[in-house]
Amino acid sequence: MSQELTSLLELLDLERVEQDIFRGSSRPAVVPRVFGGQVAAQALVAACRTVPAGRLPHSLHAYFLRSGDPGAHIVYTVDRIRDGRSFTTRRVVAVQHGQPIFHLSASFQAHEEGMEHQEPMPQAPDPETLPTAEEIVPRYRELFTDPQVPERLLRARAAVDLRYVEEPPFGRVGRPSEPRSQVWFRTNGKLDGELDDPMLHICLATYVSDMTLLDSVLLAHGRGGWAVGDVVGASLDHAMWFHRPFRADEWLLYDQESPTAQGGRGLAKGRIFTRDGRLVVSVIQEGVVRVPRGEVDQPASPAAASR
Repeated sequence: MSQELTSLLELLDLERVEQDIFRGSSRPAVVPRVFGGQVAAQALVAACRTVPAGRLPHSLHAYFLRSGDPGAHIVYTVDRIRDGRSFTTRRVVAVQHGQPIFHLSASFQAHEEGMEHQEPMPQAPDPETLPTAEEIVPRYRELFTDPQVPERLLRARAAVDLRYVEEPPFGRVGRPSEPRSQVWFRTNGKLDGELDDPMLHICLATYVSDMTLLDSVLLAHGRGGWAVGDVVGASLDHAMWFHRPFRADEWLLYDQESPTAQGGRGLAKGRIFTRDGRLVVSVIQEGVVRVPRGEVDQPASPAAASR
């Protein structure tokens, strides 16, 4: 296991302050605020620690309320909304400096059999044929206005082996394209022994789910990435549905697209598949996407605009 993955697991291992109150550390992201995926994953960890054994998350719905301070602890308070015969509901509020910065509702279910169907997995090249972040980020170093961003980007993603199927968004500045992207990802190390916990795999996928999803909004307008150019962005809300078991330390395909952007906001949808084609997670997120005042750009094509 890489040192970076060990550090991420320590970040997710919250301190219990009281029965339903937990405290987590934080660390800087690529931009000077707490990474949204970190807060979502930590909040889900807090909820999981109050749930009866044998019940796994099947959905979560969350709102990002304020930017987090990476220099301060985050306190997570869990409300035990309901414990039913099959389902459990929890609500979590994350607080910093006396103010809520994040709110999450999560539902858990005991395993049961039922009807099954799913969408087919889209085509994608094998992840081993794609360049790693360490290979690809230096190619675009001159595009970043802040010379420290490439190092921060690599450091922020070092716990996860994430590989773009096509050219990354920060390499497409000025070239509008279809608002769709794919990445393969897995943790940078195996989760063995006591770490091989289905809840931990779900929390790690929650962490990764916020890394690249809103990039698909920018692709239609050739705006590159959040650390390239003049776009201001932040997550507003985040929803996930967990359909089938999976392992975060095995390759997962994250298929992402943006059906619409308007009013300073962009919507993105994602589907996560195992390598053998099982649909395991669905994701929807809306975020603030602002360009400089007076600038209005058009999408790549009518087809892209209507997706």
